Amino acid sequence: MDRVFIYWDNSNIFYEAQRLAGLRQEGPDARYRVRIDFSNILRLAHADRPMERAIAVGSIPPEMRQLWNRMEDSGVEAALFDRGSPARGEQEMPDRLLQLRMLENALDYNGDPGIAVLLTGDGPGYLEGAGFHSTLERMHRRGWRIEILSWAHSCNQRMRRWAEENGVFVALDDFYESITFMEPSRPGFELAPARESAELDFSRRAIG
Repeated sequence: MDRVFIYWDNSNIFYEAQRLAGLRQEGPDARYRVRIDFSNILRLAHADRPMERAIAVGSIPPEMRQLWNRMEDSGVEAALFDRGSPARGEQEMPDRLLQLRMLENALDYNGDPGIAVLLTGDGPGYLEGAGFHSTLERMHRRGWRIEILSWAHSCNQRMRRWAEENGVFVALDDFYESITFMEPSRPGFELAPARESAELDFSRRAIG
């Protein structure tokens, strides 16, 4: 089956994009002006294949609400968490929810596996039988094809090697100009121009 199931850890993707924007020196305050092009990164994930289900988890700064609404209009389930909640770790609950959806889909589509596309860089907990890596292995043993999209500098190396050997690893760095854009400088800060996202080029996008 070529239907795609997308699991998207937006906080991990965005924070690492901020770091990369600073390294690429895209003008003053680049790490605070960079934004993710949701439409392009979603298309990069499904690569024009049928999207059966998609869930994205992230935090809820009010200024991002309209962007999350547009994501939901594209057929993506958005699960948002309060980044400032003292009751839990910042990433613990989003990660657990993504893993739960992955396991639910594996059960619901038992005998009819699809393509699991994970957008993240996290891979802790493997030695304890937990975390994204272990969940992907469970799905792979049941016939699911696996693709991981992550920033090369931040992806858990054990998980990346496993994906390269058993599925597909896509370095988001190769698509940086297409999946990010730059807002102009804020009032009162050093002048910096905006940058629109470039058109996606799928020539470097491996398919599982």
